[in-house]
Amino acid sequence: MLLYRWRIVLHDMMVVPIAWLGAYWLRYNLESIPPEFLDSAIYTLPVVVSVQVVTNLFIGVHRGEWRFVSLPDLSLIARAVFIGTALIALTLFLVAERLMFVPRSVFVLYALILGIAMCGSRLLYRLFKDRHFSTRSGRKVVILGAGAAGEQLLRDLRRNHPNRYNIVAFLDDDSEKIGRQIHRVPIVASPDVLSDLVFRWDIDLVLIAVPSANDTQMKRLVNLCEGAGIEFRTLPGAHELVSGRVHLGDMREVRIDDLLGRDPVKLDWHRIKHSLCDKTVLVTGAGGSIGSELCRQLASVCSAHLVLFDQSEYNLYQIEEELRERLPDAKLTSVLGDVCDVAAVRHVFEHYQPAAVFHAAAYKHVPLLEGQLREAIKNNALGTRIVADLANQHEVEKFVLISTDKAVNPSSLMGACKRVAEIYCQQLAAQSVTKYIIVRFGNVLGSAGSVVPKFQKQIKAGGPVTVTDPQMTRYFMTITEATQLILEASAMGEDGRIYVLDMGQPVLISELAEQLIRLSGKEPGEDIEIVYTGLRPGEKLHEELFHDDENITSTEYEKIHLAATRTVDAAKVERIYALLQEKLDAYDDSLADCIRALVPEYQGTDLHLGKKSA
Repeated sequence: MLLYRWRIVLHDMMVVPIAWLGAYWLRYNLESIPPEFLDSAIYTLPVVVSVQVVTNLFIGVHRGEWRFVSLPDLSLIARAVFIGTALIALTLFLVAERLMFVPRSVFVLYALILGIAMCGSRLLYRLFKDRHFSTRSGRKVVILGAGAAGEQLLRDLRRNHPNRYNIVAFLDDDSEKIGRQIHRVPIVASPDVLSDLVFRWDIDLVLIAVPSANDTQMKRLVNLCEGAGIEFRTLPGAHELVSGRVHLGDMREVRIDDLLGRDPVKLDWHRIKHSLCDKTVLVTGAGGSIGSELCRQLASVCSAHLVLFDQSEYNLYQIEEELRERLPDAKLTSVLGDVCDVAAVRHVFEHYQPAAVFHAAAYKHVPLLEGQLREAIKNNALGTRIVADLANQHEVEKFVLISTDKAVNPSSLMGACKRVAEIYCQQLAAQSVTKYIIVRFGNVLGSAGSVVPKFQKQIKAGGPVTVTDPQMTRYFMTITEATQLILEASAMGEDGRIYVLDMGQPVLISELAEQLIRLSGKEPGEDIEIVYTGLRPGEKLHEELFHDDENITSTEYEKIHLAATRTVDAAKVERIYALLQEKLDAYDDSLADCIRALVPEYQGTDLHLGKKSA
């Protein structure tokens, strides 16, 4: 790299004498230069070269990559030429007897010639590197999207992979762009003609360069590519492309969250930082899907001291290692422990004195927990009570309970336990200085045990893909969006309120399975079978985000809604929780009856310790 820079310096130094002597020649109408003026030009040449080279080095024109030269580089050269010419005139005025035998017009001509020579050589080099490759060998490529991202992608392909990819055309829905060209590549039509284009031009690859596309638009483009039977790749969404540059390396396979995509979350980071920064924040379940992403977000934007609490040694190790590698200056403390261990949780509160608690620790696998009555209640209900009580005793500023849509009219033990946890936090809120905030949302794409990784594993194995019911629907959001909205709710949250995240429209699980099969390059029903297995214990066909008695109101943030809390009898809650603890210690099968006493809408039946429901 150093040798490359000095080659540029040497080139620019060699151009200076040409520009200086050429200026004299032009001054005398391309005829012979009078001897006394020629002698002056040669005599002053060392000064001219020295001053101009030093100016170039100081301004840094040698640092630009010729193959990527652009307007900012050319403007830097213009500045160096202007400043250099002015300094040369001043220097010669002082050392050359007030510019005797140096015509004033020479300086103007010198600046023009030098600027043209320095800019022209760079532009010619770039044109050589970026020349049209339509006649070259390589994979024939069509780019969907003739916007800024498509243009930048085209340049990246030409610069870095000139012989591997042959960009044939752009396709774009903007009718005003059709017929134009981008770097001599035509914008030929809308993406609707893709199938015909692939057949006629023998296209090998389609690159989707529409990072601003919403889920409906992306579905359409993916369907067109699948209909054409062509390999395709896409750029990440606009919210992921924060660098402002687009590279082939950013291209990836279309993921299911692109098709179930949602508008990027726009958060009030100032309020979040003000709420949490420079404080100690405890995250329980820190190694889980939601807990670990909360830790990433907090460590990235806040200077908070994060206390990571988890009962899984491996998960805790993983998130700590990741955060220390990505953010070496982050203040982290990892504590291995169980939220049901009163002494361990008390020690954390007494020793670290957290100002905020995000309680993400929970068992969440619905069918499995139907056969684990005691452990489900112990962890999800009584574990929440332990952490919430200690937050109250230590007058923590805020306690955020991560809840679920399965807590609404629960048909599963998992959902019923989470509703019990919600009720307990609500009754604490009425008598505590601590703010108790409940955040409720649906399924999270990519979380441990979610349906998408399961389907992907089944597809990889050759099928079949198992779906419980053709009519089953679920709400989905990405882990990043869920955690960011949790932070927003925590910053805006009022005491004892239930905040429900906007989950968009429910998704048919059967359609989700079909789309994943197609994204793998296979056809549902032909290459991969879909088998319907029936509802598993505790499952519902359709999840709900609100109870009928919870009046829904909007908040200042459009993606977060407020569910009015239902009346809670604090004495009844305390009595039933005491009974739960008693029956838990005795391994009593009637634990489920205690849950129904608090959550009468819970319809689960025949739950026994260690056995699945019928």
